[in-house]
Order: sequence, then structure tokens, then C-alpha cells
Amino acid sequence: MNDGSSVAQLVAALRDELSRYSEGEKLPSSRALVARHRVSPVTVSRAIAALTAEGLVTARPGAGVFKAPAGRTGRPARTRATSWQEVALAADPPHAGTGPRAADAAGVLATLSAPPPEVADLSGGYPHASLRPERALAAALARAGRRPGAWSRPPVAGLAELRGWFARDIGGPGGPLGAADVLVTGGGQSGLTTALRALAAPGSPVLVESPTYPGLLAAARAAGLRPVPVPLDADGVRADLLADAFAATRARVFVCQPLFHNPAGAVLAPQRRAAVLDTARAAGAFVVEDDFARRLAHADAPPAPPPLAADDPDGVVVHVRSLTKAASPSLRIGALSARGPVLERLRAIQVVDSLFVPRPLQEAALELVGSPAWASHLRTLAGALRDRRGAVLTALRGELPGLVPERPPRGGYHLWLRLPDGADEAAVAAGALRHGVAVTAGAPYFAAGAPAPHLRLSYAAAAGTAQLREGVRRLRRAFPAEPPLAGGD
Repeated sequence: MNDGSSVAQLVAALRDELSRYSEGEKLPSSRALVARHRVSPVTVSRAIAALTAEGLVTARPGAGVFKAPAGRTGRPARTRATSWQEVALAADPPHAGTGPRAADAAGVLATLSAPPPEVADLSGGYPHASLRPERALAAALARAGRRPGAWSRPPVAGLAELRGWFARDIGGPGGPLGAADVLVTGGGQSGLTTALRALAAPGSPVLVESPTYPGLLAAARAAGLRPVPVPLDADGVRADLLADAFAATRARVFVCQPLFHNPAGAVLAPQRRAAVLDTARAAGAFVVEDDFARRLAHADAPPAPPPLAADDPDGVVVHVRSLTKAASPSLRIGALSARGPVLERLRAIQVVDSLFVPRPLQEAALELVGSPAWASHLRTLAGALRDRRGAVLTALRGELPGLVPERPPRGGYHLWLRLPDGADEAAVAAGALRHGVAVTAGAPYFAAGAPAPHLRLSYAAAAGTAQLREGVRRLRRAFPAEPPLAGGD
């Protein structure tokens, strides 16, 4: 059971029990609650804190926890009418005919929401706790807290040592980037949002791969931008169609994931790398390179190509990199790298939005990547992701052979399954959940209408290979009696 669900369940149980208590009556001790509900002391502490915040109980140090008197609930006595907000929000002026800004995070929330414990999680976007270097993270955080000045305000652009490490990690030793070309961000999503706001004015188009990461589409629309899809295939974005899109829209930004693309898994082919940069350069446009999967290569993957930023002499590429996927969802540390006048604009947007990234997190990141445990963890993670991919593919071949991808990626943490023409992906995903497995429908990954139905299967968030195999067996039950055949493209 994950921490969030166990705390919520205990809060609900205690809230129900409180109806049988009189005002001022003492609740059982924390030790008794741990034994009765079979939860950890931390879960009990968090549940009591939640009930205290609601005004249902009061905690007296050294005495215990007591039911609060009536009328002390923290909830408002009555709800005011909020219908006026619909008019205020609708009055948000349209940008160049695109309509009001759309703040729709449904696609992102779908991969952040933890399913109930009994559901096999083949949807989540972050690695399971067993794939995280939690001991190394704890040790890094402890060491970071003892560093001189750890709790002081950091430089606005980030700690120089961490910026230098990112510069070497992105461009290679002796590469084109230095610490002065890097800004530390609060994770990859923050970096993408900053880049979009810095590079494109509200109302303007931004070119995106089709399909693409829903968080990118949400960030673009929330900034008042108009995502324009550019199709990709097994070798990455179609460079010829990218040139057409630049010419038709006069866009000044193209966002791409050249390595282990989410969701398609594609790696940009060598002959297309130069074409993408040349096309953007000719259009006077930036390429935002979302390099989220650099540390998610599998143990059997060939050497990964360098980032586009490493082959960019002219400052075309704005590079986004993050430690979060490979380490922990709570290590919100990433980097934006760029060269030229654009860096100052990126810095200004980031400062206005968040001032700076907390120094203790930056210090902890430095401690982590500088320790022998980091390299060891990455090797372990690479082997585990390879094994999990293999388990899902083997299960698919046995249960749903028509859905096995032709070229499964050797990096990332998911498979992109093409459903038969005419299939209702939303109905399949809903049926899968009824059978006890969470998968993600493909529609949120498209900026415009989806050309075909898809499912995304993540193999990172599940507890292990046994749960992955069981998840595919449950997914099979969401389909008709005859296994589906793959649809044509």
C-alpha cells in the first residue's frame, strides 16, 4: 500500500470512529492505532495531523489526542457562491484567434494519480520505490544538510558546481557547454514551462511531435500557445514535414524528444539529426530538446547518440535535462542549457516564476551524483528496466500478440501499443481498470485528433515483473474473446 492511500484510509476510518466519541474524549494512543490498523507510526502521525487541520481533534503534547469541541472544525461553515468566477475566467482575452488559455492538466494527472493497491499500475510515470536509490538519496540529503551554507539562499542560476556538472553531463568533457550556459531548474517540467514562456509569445504557434508528452501540450496551452503537430515515425520526427510546418506557421519554436521518445519510444535517426537543426536554423527558430530519458537506457541498449545540444555551434538548441526520472519524483532538480542572449531571457522568466531552486535540494543532488552509489544505481536501473521490458513483451506475446510493437525501444519505461482500427481506446482503458490494471489511453498524447487508437503501457511504476505479467493478463480481459490484431498505419 502506498503512503498516500494508507494515510487517506486511516483518516477516513478515524473520522468515522470520532462519531462515537464525546467532546474532549481521548483517542487511543499512537501505539494502539498502529496495532489496530496495521499501519506505520508515520502513517498514524500524518493521519492525526490531517484530522487536526480539519479541526476534528486537538493534540496536547504529553497528554494525547482528543476529540475537538463542536464548532471547531476547520471547514468553512458555509460555501459562498462562486459562479461569478465562470464569467471572470471566460473573460481571459483570446490570443490571435486561439481562444482563452486552456489550463487542462488531465493528461498529466493521469500518470501522477496512484491507483488503489489492488490495481496493477501500468500507467505511472515514475519508477517504483524498488527502482529508486533511496539509501543513497537519504545519505546525500543528510550530507547536504551539513554542508556550510546549505540553508542559505543559493545563486539565482543555481550552484556553480551543479551547473558545471550538468554542463559536462550534457555536452561531454571539453564540450561546447560551460557552467555559465546552464540554469538549475525545479525538474524537467519546470524547465519546459520556462522555455516555452521565454521563447514564444502568447498566441503564437509552437511545433510539437505527434504524438508527444501531454505535459508539454498542457504547458503550451496554459501559456496561451498553439501546439501544431508534426508527425513522427519509427526514426523520429519527419524532417521533411518539419520544414513544411515551419514554412506554413512561421513558428519560432520546435519541441522534441530525440532519445526514447515519450510515448512512441523512437530515437531520432542519425541522418535526421542534422536535418532538424538545419531546418530550425533556416527558419530562425529554436529547438527545445527534452532529454528526459538520457539516464533510462536499458542494459542491452547500444550507446546512445549525444544530445542535439552537443552538436549545436549556433545556439539553436535549448536543452532540458532532469535527474528526477532516474532518481526520485521528489528530487525536483533539472537543468536548462542554452547559449547566447536567450539565456538571459530564460533566467528572467525562471526568476519571476520561482526565484530559485531550494539550496538543500541542489546540495543533495551534488552529493548524489558525486557518490559511487550513483553510477551503481544507474547500472542497476538499466538492468531492471531491461528485465521489466522483457517481462511485458513476453506477456504480450502470450496474451495479446497482435499488439506487440515492431521495434520495442531499449530505453525509457513504456511501450506504445497500436490498437486495431476502430477500437475504442477509452473503453479498453476503462475496462482494463475494472479488471484491475491501470493503462493510459493514447488520445491525450496528440495535439490534434488522434489518427489511430493507442495505449501506453508503463513498466516502471509496478512492484515488479510478476505484477507486470499479471497486469497484461488482466488487460487481455478488457478485449473481446478473440485477441486483437494490430491495426495498419
